[in-house]
Amino acid sequence: MEDQLRQSQKMEAVGQLTGGIAHDFNNMLGVVISGLNLIQRRVDRGEPGVHQLIAAATEGAHKAAMLTQRLLAFSRQQPLSPESLDVGRMVQDMSELLRRTLVEHVTLNTVVQSDDGAVLADPSQLENVLVNLAVNARDAMPEGGTLTIETSALLVDQSVAVDHGISPGPYVLIAVRDTGSGMSAEVLERAFEPFFTTKGVGKGTGLGLSQVFGFVKQSGGYVKIDSKLGVGTTISIWLPRHNGPADGARRANSQDVANGKPEELILVVEDEASVRQLTMQMLEDLDYSVISAENGVEGLRILEDRGDVSLLLTDVVMPGMNGREFADAAVELRPDLRVLFTSGYARDAIVRNGIIDPNVQLLQKPATLQALAQKVRLVLDN
Repeated sequence: MEDQLRQSQKMEAVGQLTGGIAHDFNNMLGVVISGLNLIQRRVDRGEPGVHQLIAAATEGAHKAAMLTQRLLAFSRQQPLSPESLDVGRMVQDMSELLRRTLVEHVTLNTVVQSDDGAVLADPSQLENVLVNLAVNARDAMPEGGTLTIETSALLVDQSVAVDHGISPGPYVLIAVRDTGSGMSAEVLERAFEPFFTTKGVGKGTGLGLSQVFGFVKQSGGYVKIDSKLGVGTTISIWLPRHNGPADGARRANSQDVANGKPEELILVVEDEASVRQLTMQMLEDLDYSVISAENGVEGLRILEDRGDVSLLLTDVVMPGMNGREFADAAVELRPDLRVLFTSGYARDAIVRNGIIDPNVQLLQKPATLQALAQKVRLVLDN
């Protein structure tokens, strides 16, 4: 009976998860499809006013992509690119961004210890975690309050480590504390569940805290929530301390689109025809010369005949020879060849335990024109 109960609870959780995905994706894709249909009609009739429709469709597509990334984070299957980071410096560097995320009547305090140490974590994902938690705290303080982000050193002994399912040793603690409405015991118990939210319809996906949970666990850490109704909430993140030089400075996100040169030839290998064609069109729009193949075998034949390919842009998950196997064979054939992988779900071909293999460059799908331009330029110039 206990086994049957557990199975029933598991199936209920799966049903809730898939139902939440279907609901949110339907909303987002509805915006995209409707917008594109209206754009097509107006273009056919020669009418102006398509820019707002394009913007709405693009926003819907971006939200769908973000939902996918949050699902991968929750399932601990997002590819991470960890770096040695000074968390205290990162918090200080992000303070202006976080203040803009808050409203005027919410005060942000940062309390950073100078000797916290470094952590090994993906900087972009850690930034996303802090922004998510700041937004949640803001929403919990509609009448105003104080948000405090504090970092400190923490030493976890063997007994605590066993209780929390982590390794003993030194950690860096990030505590995000608000003076908001707090959580009831029932809400607290379900806080990390995907698609669970106390916000109104259309106000949140319910994936913010589950994304935080997945990222922290995938990074070898621990996260917990302490909350009391009417008093506030503290979310504590423990990340293993890393011995090594740290760079906690927030990286500038350039909005520039770097163009290529016609003499730079890119070989695109992608088994999905529509994705392959769109990728080629974007690269051609960036002034690159482009050729393509639909699988690794065809790609190797092209490389044998063409010695002028500057960059190999290949999907990871393909039938038959996967992208990693193809790239290894291609580099053996052409040792000077630059390689850029692209995938929405990289599995184990270029990722080990959620971490991207060293010296591997990955462009995550779906990619914007700007992201594609920047990544291609980065690989070609280094």
